[in-house]
Amino acid sequence: MRIQYLSLLLILLLLSIWCDCFGQRRPTPFARAAGGFTLFGDVEISGTENSEIKIVTFDLLLYARSGTLLDRQKVGSKGRYRFLNVPEGGYDLVVEFENSEVARLPIRLVGNPTDFRQDVAMEWKAGPVHKKTVNPGVVSVEDTYDRKAINQSRFEKAQVAIDNKENEKALALLQEVVADDPQDFQAWAELGTVYLAKKDLAQAEASYLRSTSVRPKFFLALLNLGRVRLMQAEYATAITPLEQAVFVRPKSADANYFLGEGYLQIKKGSLAVGYLNEAIKIDPVGMAQAHLRLATLYNAAGMKDKAASEYEQFLTKVPDYKDKKKLQEYISANKKP
Repeated sequence: MRIQYLSLLLILLLLSIWCDCFGQRRPTPFARAAGGFTLFGDVEISGTENSEIKIVTFDLLLYARSGTLLDRQKVGSKGRYRFLNVPEGGYDLVVEFENSEVARLPIRLVGNPTDFRQDVAMEWKAGPVHKKTVNPGVVSVEDTYDRKAINQSRFEKAQVAIDNKENEKALALLQEVVADDPQDFQAWAELGTVYLAKKDLAQAEASYLRSTSVRPKFFLALLNLGRVRLMQAEYATAITPLEQAVFVRPKSADANYFLGEGYLQIKKGSLAVGYLNEAIKIDPVGMAQAHLRLATLYNAAGMKDKAASEYEQFLTKVPDYKDKKKLQEYISANKKP
């Protein structure tokens, strides 16, 4: 169907892409020892309800950093893509519309092979299209940054260095980028990731804070800033960026989990329960750890039957847990008939 007088605004919702320190998603019982990662996500288009356009199809292409095309899939509104057996390393997830590239999203897969989720949300906007000035499918991509050529080269080389665990090289390149352009919020966030790999939490916090000062709603930096503060036991100050992260992306299991953890640490259990349960609801298997945190909370409150229930749910998702016997004993002693 030929589409006239429309332009497309894509808002890419980035899930956390992490470094080795805490970068990879938690392995699930279904992680494959052999083979690679499963990279998947939902593609959702909003804004077509009052439009003549009801079905829009995009091509999702997976490229190696070398530029080699590894796979491609067609996905429609409310569809899901899935790339199987993707090896550890750095990639570009490219979105094409009507044979034109409209977005390029860097992906980094590290650690033990598991499921890695990257959702893409899109909003369809009506507007005039003039063939000489704007092509159908031209997009404005949230959370990307249009940097000049020399800094783009430095940024890409830094990402490759991070993938190869060459932290000093990545650090030098990213420092050159932000020195030349202090508004590059992506580079500040990547700099924070490198400092985390070097276990320099103070510099990591400063870098993420700088990123959020430039782009207050940059989800990745908000989430990482909150996590760094949790790692430093600065629980009260971790709450604000984590609340903002949940506001920006309510359906992030990670953001809900860590906000719940923050509230748990400052002894606001009633608030912690809601966010931990929301994390489980969003990602039941990947957030199995949330059951342990809820059990800790309930046990401290003397609600041992509820704690036993959380332990039981945890073991159904992680049956090979190292302290399985202890949890089973607790369940047997405290579970109500």
